Amino acid sequence: MQQSVPARTIDDLDGIERDEEGFLLDPADWHPALMESLAEEMELELTPPRLEVVKFIRDYFDERQVVPEARVVLRHMKAEWGPERATRRYLYKLFPHGYGQQACKLAGMCKPRKLMLDV
Repeated sequence: MQQSVPARTIDDLDGIERDEEGFLLDPADWHPALMESLAEEMELELTPPRLEVVKFIRDYFDERQVVPEARVVLRHMKAEWGPERATRRYLYKLFPHGYGQQACKLAGMCKPRKLMLDV
């Protein structure tokens, strides 16, 4: 008999170590259900394009153990969505407070050492 895992809520963030800005201290603590709570804190809707960027960040991190710079994300966006949506302006439309500040936080990354990850 398979048991279901209860859905996580914003309360679950209380048990996860984070820095003063809300970034996870250990990316291994992240799981997809946390995105909703993190997005709620940032007052950011989880749209399909935002979710795609977060998925790319997680996949990239899982393969390389490093957060992709914005230019790498833009190359991915160009390949997936075409050149008209693979722009810094569109990335800022998705994450108005910056790629490093919002997309990386949603993906459960530690605070980027150089927020030059932002465009």
